[in-house]
Amino acid sequence: MKIEQLGRHILAEFYNCDKELLNDHKLIEKFMVEAAEESKATVVTSNFHLFNPWGVSGVVVIQESHLTIHTWPEYGYAAVDFFTCGDEVNPWTAFQYMKDKLKAEISETTEVPRGIVDKIKLHSKEEINPTSFKATV
Repeated sequence: MKIEQLGRHILAEFYNCDKELLNDHKLIEKFMVEAAEESKATVVTSNFHLFNPWGVSGVVVIQESHLTIHTWPEYGYAAVDFFTCGDEVNPWTAFQYMKDKLKAEISETTEVPRGIVDKIKLHSKEEINPTSFKATV
């Protein structure tokens, strides 16, 4: 039985990454935007920050949700979230793209279903009829 859900959220841990790359906020932003595009997402905007003395945090807002990253160059480690909604975007494509670009030797992932429709209906104060919503795309 398939669970009807609104989104997929992949939590990724990347280990033994290229330490210099993890501290290059411009390159990290470029790779994260490309990961979104590779997964067929529509990029809305992105915002990245380089911390002093090191580390990068950033977000790529996509029409279908977001991708985020936090890096610890001193450990060769990055934590990345790939949160997508709908059936057109594949967050696993973005995951594989970033794993390759960060040169991660080891990765661990957890996929979390987001917006399980039966739970939304159960907890809603009113009847939900998704067909009454018009797409804004």
